[in-house]
Amino acid sequence: MRSFLGSAFDLDSYALVDEPLPEPANGQLRIRIEATALGFVDGLMMQGRYQIKPRLPYVPGGEIAGVVDAVGSGVTAQLVGERVVTWQLGGGLAEYAVVDAADVDIVPGGLPMPIAAAMLVDYQTAHYALFDQGRLTAADTLLVLGAGGAVSSAAIQLAVHAGARVIAAASSEFKRKAACELGAVHAIDYSLPDWRDALRKVAPEGVDVVLDPVGANMFEPAFRSLSKGGRYLVVGFAGGAIPSLPVNLALLKNATLHGVDIRYFLANRPEHARRVRAALFSMVARGHLQPPATITFPLANASDAVLATFDRDRRGKIVVLPGAGAL
Repeated sequence: MRSFLGSAFDLDSYALVDEPLPEPANGQLRIRIEATALGFVDGLMMQGRYQIKPRLPYVPGGEIAGVVDAVGSGVTAQLVGERVVTWQLGGGLAEYAVVDAADVDIVPGGLPMPIAAAMLVDYQTAHYALFDQGRLTAADTLLVLGAGGAVSSAAIQLAVHAGARVIAAASSEFKRKAACELGAVHAIDYSLPDWRDALRKVAPEGVDVVLDPVGANMFEPAFRSLSKGGRYLVVGFAGGAIPSLPVNLALLKNATLHGVDIRYFLANRPEHARRVRAALFSMVARGHLQPPATITFPLANASDAVLATFDRDRRGKIVVLPGAGAL
């Protein structure tokens, strides 16, 4: 089988290689991969810059969708032929992957495999942030930063579906327009120095919840935009720098700061997480939520796919299709 393998924490060390077909052991199954979604974290892990360092040699790509084609002992043969998804620390940029049978979810009929892979982590992260950490209700106003990103786009839809009022903030006209098409009632340009003035015009009392995957210089002014008793959700640091906050602001606002660590949620509430994933897949399959926009690459162009994850102006989730031909 072909896999995109790296021998060092250097993007230039990764290349397509031929490897033996892996065999599932006890409690495992083998997936013939149909789609693997990539995010910003994948590029960091390939460079050894993420908080979790993978073992070398390493095959990146953890958001995997495919068809079960073999099972090990202790795993029911009825799973062979099932369409499944799984989130791993890597192994997805390949034609096959072996994973624990307990780590897969069935993909509902009618949901394309690239869509299942693309929404697996981002939609679940948005749901966990809003409803477990942010306690979002229909009475709340939500400010979504980085509104063109995958998690933010999912959060806009989920919040609107829950009845909340959503204000989006993004740096480009295209992203702001897309956010409004997803249900945001206002979209502001947060690249402007007076963006908080624009926010105050549409939310004079402040916002109840902020979802922030950006960090950097957006953090403090967005926190200052909370209403009394507001909740601030830290999802990531796509802006690069990890910011700090004068803690008196939390006291003055009577506000709370919540970290959104999706891996912690999965590890500590696995059954609840599985129910959430199933519900999210069903909502997209039935048309209650829009599927994520995707940009697809063949496995032969895996290097280009990885580089595309660093492009903040891209207009979709990067998905690699092992069965597709080279561009």
